[in-house]
Amino acid sequence: MASSGSAIAHPVASAVAAAVVAGPVAAHSVAAAFVASAVDRLAPAARERVLAACGIAAPTLQRAGARVDAQAFGALWLAVARELDDEFFGLDRRRMKVGSFALLCRALLSHRSIGGALDEALRGFALLLDDVRATLVADGARASVTLHNRIEPMSARRFADETLLIMLHGVLCWLAGRRVPLRRASLGWPAPDHAAEYRRMFSPTLQFDAAASVIEFDAALLPMRHVATAASLRQFLRDAPQSVFLKQVSAPAWSERVRRRLRRGADWPGVEAVAAQWGISPATLRRHLAGEGTSWQRVVDEVRRDMAIALLGERRRSIEQVAASLGYGDARSLHRAFRKWTGVAPGAYRADPR
Repeated sequence: MASSGSAIAHPVASAVAAAVVAGPVAAHSVAAAFVASAVDRLAPAARERVLAACGIAAPTLQRAGARVDAQAFGALWLAVARELDDEFFGLDRRRMKVGSFALLCRALLSHRSIGGALDEALRGFALLLDDVRATLVADGARASVTLHNRIEPMSARRFADETLLIMLHGVLCWLAGRRVPLRRASLGWPAPDHAAEYRRMFSPTLQFDAAASVIEFDAALLPMRHVATAASLRQFLRDAPQSVFLKQVSAPAWSERVRRRLRRGADWPGVEAVAAQWGISPATLRRHLAGEGTSWQRVVDEVRRDMAIALLGERRRSIEQVAASLGYGDARSLHRAFRKWTGVAPGAYRADPR
């Protein structure tokens, strides 16, 4: 999705990746389940072509726990949209032709308030799509966007919900000029195997099997004047897919702060050392992380996992060197951890990359 008419990007883009970085190492990876959903409506020959062009091995999609680096997924998102000429992955009966999202965003600039522009965005999506629509309701301090989705089967409905919610949240963040935290997210389908991904995509406060998919945020935003301009729109579209997923839908404050500290490399401090650097107690840091639906060890594991996936793609590094870079005493420790994260050994993953 660029101003020239390329396509919008998904979560998970991420998800998907310039928003990331610790030297050459990607800061995010995404569950391969999202890749499988993204290519599901491609013809076999097109699917093979897109996966190969993005450096994603087809067997990865069948492997439990498999992940791909965010940059590869971002490229895949754009490639699928071009193949289908559809920025909604062929999920709806009506194609959302490439360039539709950019056109819709330009229309929002005529509104003064965030609420007015968001309403306009929902009307725009109602014109572009037939099988899914969204409604905005403000109730006291709470505002919510609810999806009404009649797409079948359930797997396609789930991916349509994910895609539209990410688009709408990305637009909301662009209008506000900052990441807008979601108070909670209710999702209208059972928790999948990769359910943990949704804490970063949406909110640490999650409900599955809800009557409909809903995101909630602070209603005080709606009457505020939005800060979007033609210049910021050009940047927003030029940076896609990162601007829609990785930049706007990033991890909550304390989780992301820990990730940035760990990604510096060179050392892998414990929770006590990091808390001391920040002038707080370890218990306080753990409490902040728990409030975001995570923990110190989970964040450490996620950073190591994503860095391992990126580093294994650098063939010049041996597995022993990758293990040392991630703070492990030997390759066996990385081997055990990597199997737990992805279901395969580091060597097997390198032989069958991303």
